[in-house]
Amino acid sequence: MEAIIEYFETIPTLHRSLLLVGGITFFWLLEGGLPLFRFKYKKWKHAIPNFFFTLTTILVNFGLAFLLLGTSDWVKENDFGIINWLPTMPLWLYALIGVLLLDFFGAYLAHYVEHKVKPLWMVHLVHHTDHNVDTTTGNRHHPLESVVRFTFTMLGVLIVGTPIALVFLYQSLSVIFTQLTHANIKLPKAVDKAISYVLVSPDMHKIHHHYRLPYTDSNYGNIFSIWDRMFGTYMYMEREDLVYGVDVFPDEKKNSNISDLLKQPFQAYEKPTLSAEVKK
Repeated sequence: MEAIIEYFETIPTLHRSLLLVGGITFFWLLEGGLPLFRFKYKKWKHAIPNFFFTLTTILVNFGLAFLLLGTSDWVKENDFGIINWLPTMPLWLYALIGVLLLDFFGAYLAHYVEHKVKPLWMVHLVHHTDHNVDTTTGNRHHPLESVVRFTFTMLGVLIVGTPIALVFLYQSLSVIFTQLTHANIKLPKAVDKAISYVLVSPDMHKIHHHYRLPYTDSNYGNIFSIWDRMFGTYMYMEREDLVYGVDVFPDEKKNSNISDLLKQPFQAYEKPTLSAEVKK
């Protein structure tokens, strides 16, 4: 465990880039052999706007990285944060608690707030208006959302008190799970359901991408499913019933155009009320 922590403490930028590119490539190929849905689309054409927003996400995070490093250094120097106030524990448990809590603040809480605060929901819409969810959808975030997510992650680092090694470990796992849970792959239902008791599985997250409420407002987690189960935001539906997108933004052509997507957060819009659909 010490070797892993030491590696992530100084993980080269190249390695982090390879993790992103390698993950997308791996799941892109896996989608061809184990597809959940056989989309009638040109895969490369669909990926263009998603890759554009992947690039903007990288630029935002790279540009603000000094704030994350500064916060992590400060909590370490001042012995500040939840995990620094806990009794001495094995390194593996320290790392697990650190990543678990960062997943709450940086992923679950950020995601939940984005769905409940209208201006943030408008920004987050770009992620939900993909009609063909696949591994490239995972990083389809408006640049403003990238800033919001970064802010919550930095808040998590401050409250949790995580050193930079755990921050990089968390971010690496987050990238992998984002690509996995959005990938258009079909695991055996029993396997997927078993995974979802601890970790966010592909089927579990895709329920969140169903086009109508209440499913859109469920399953906010990224790595660990414990938060959804603990706070009552977990929902289940059969994968065959999934329909991607947002019911009040049905224009697939506009939802695939980079210019329209950049302007999407600034359109007049009222979030719909609960549909007649019920939990399965």
